[in-house]
Amino acid sequence: MASRFECITAYLDEVGSLLSSIPLQPIDEIIDALLLAHRYGRTIYVIGNGGSAATASHFACDLQKWTISTGQHRVRAVALTDNMPIFSAWANDEGYDQGFEQQLRALLNPGDVVVAISGSGRSPNVINAVQYAAAQGAITIGLTGYQGGELLRITDHCVVVPSERMNQIEDVHMTLCHLIADMMRRALAQRDDLSLARSPSIGLQANMTGA
Repeated sequence: MASRFECITAYLDEVGSLLSSIPLQPIDEIIDALLLAHRYGRTIYVIGNGGSAATASHFACDLQKWTISTGQHRVRAVALTDNMPIFSAWANDEGYDQGFEQQLRALLNPGDVVVAISGSGRSPNVINAVQYAAAQGAITIGLTGYQGGELLRITDHCVVVPSERMNQIEDVHMTLCHLIADMMRRALAQRDDLSLARSPSIGLQANMTGA
């Protein structure tokens, strides 16, 4: 039987290996999409269930507070996991799968961003919200695991953690959220909310500006 220290080392090694396996390109695209949302004063909505709900709340907190930079307007970030009365009202009256979509119906504008966090990529309330957001002209971002699930197919940008262990998927998601918030903080501090050398696709820019 492995000792406790061996188990600790193995777990940390496994999480480290997962982090090393994540491709950089989709992370970079997500950072650009969020910086573009900031540039045009759009709102970033974050959603998730269970541990992913905690990550969603944490991410919105970091996006809103950690990125504050003198001379820059603040990042508009809201976690739809944080208003339990409205979430539970929709879940009770219309079904749990409506908890996020119905909130977006009251809040979402074209060009806003929805960040969906789901370890399985198959949570019905998350999928419904992303599909609604896409139909309204929002930019959709996914953080998922396993093989990506439906979330990989329906989002504009998605990072898949190649694991079937939910706890480790959630570990990596939290690290990615910290990384993304830190990269945004650095960019805004440098007054570089989107480098002209890395201009976004015409379609993305049109969504943000309302064109």
